[in-house]
Amino acid sequence: MAVHVLDDYYLAITLLITVAYQLAFFSVAFSFKFDKLTDFAGGTNFVLLAILTLAFSGSPIARQIVVSLFIMVWGIRLSGFLLFRILKTGKDDRFDDKRDKFWPFLGFWIFQMIWVWTVSLPVTVLNSPNVQQYPQPAFGTGRDIAGVVLYAIGMIMETVSDAQKFRFRSTRDKSEICDKGFFYLSRHPNYFGEIIIQFAIYMIAVSPAADGYVTGQAYKALYATILGPFLLTILLFFVSGLTLSERPTAKKRYENDSNWDAYERYLKRTSMIIPFPPQIYEHLPVFIKRTLFLEFPIYVFDPAKHSGVGRGGAKRQADPQGEDGEASRRNGHGNSADGLVEEGRA
Repeated sequence: MAVHVLDDYYLAITLLITVAYQLAFFSVAFSFKFDKLTDFAGGTNFVLLAILTLAFSGSPIARQIVVSLFIMVWGIRLSGFLLFRILKTGKDDRFDDKRDKFWPFLGFWIFQMIWVWTVSLPVTVLNSPNVQQYPQPAFGTGRDIAGVVLYAIGMIMETVSDAQKFRFRSTRDKSEICDKGFFYLSRHPNYFGEIIIQFAIYMIAVSPAADGYVTGQAYKALYATILGPFLLTILLFFVSGLTLSERPTAKKRYENDSNWDAYERYLKRTSMIIPFPPQIYEHLPVFIKRTLFLEFPIYVFDPAKHSGVGRGGAKRQADPQGEDGEASRRNGHGNSADGLVEEGRA
C-alpha cells in the first residue's frame, strides 16, 4: 500500500528533498569555491527522488520499476560522466563570474532545483498514491515498447557522443572538427539523445491514463507531467545548451581563423540537432533548416552582424561588400555552430 506523504502526488516531499539536497551541496561549493560537485549534485538528485517515491509506493508494479530505473540509470550515467570530466578539466568555466558572489551562484543552484524537480515529474506522479489507487495496465503495451526502444536509442546516442566528444577534445588540436560517429549526422547528438530519453520515460509513465485505466485528477496529473521533458527541451534549446555553444563557437572560430573554411562547410552540411544525412541536408533550403530542423535564427552566426572584428582578428572594414559580407553570403545568411566548446548542461 502506498504511503501518503504531505500530498497525494509526492510533489511537496520531492520538492523539499530537492531543495535540501541542493542547498547542502551549494554550501560546500560556495564555502570552498569547489566546482566539482555541481553537476554531480544535479544528476544524483534524480536518483534520490526515484528511489524514495518508488519506496513510498509500497508494492511497485513493473511500469513503476521500469521508469524509476530508467531515470536512475540516466542520472547515474550523466552525473558520473560530468564528475569525471570536471576532475579532468579542473574547473567549470560557467562559474568564473559567479563562484565568489553569493546570490548569482545561489541562483544557479535554485535553477538546478527547478530542473531536477520538474524533469522528475513523470516518475514522481506515476509512483504516487493518487495514480496507484487505480487498476494499472500490464506492462508491455505498444506505447511501453516504443518508450523502451526510444530510451535505448537516446541512451546510446547520449553516452557514445559524450564519450566521443570528450576523447576528441582531449587528444586533438582545437582547430580540428569533430565530424565522425554521431557527429557526422548531428552537431549535438548528445542533446538529441537526452531529449529522447525524457520523452521516452514520459511515454511509458503516461500509459495508465492513455489506456483509460486512470481517470479524474490523476488522469490530468499524469498528462501534465509532460512539463518535465518540455522544460528540459526548452533549457537545452534556449538557456544552457545550444545558445551557449552555437553562435559563440562560430564567432570564436571566425575571429581566430581557426580552420574556419572547413568549419563553415561543416555547419552547412550538418544538421544542428536532429540526425540527418549531410549529403541531403547540405542542399536543403534555408527555410527547411530553420523550421523542420529547428536551426532557429538565434543560433545563426553572421560575421557582418555578430563579429566586432574581421576574420582572423583583423579590424572590420566599413565596406559591406568586403570579406565579412562575402562570408555571410557563402554561409546562406549565416549558420550556427557545433557544441565543441564547453557547454553548460541544464
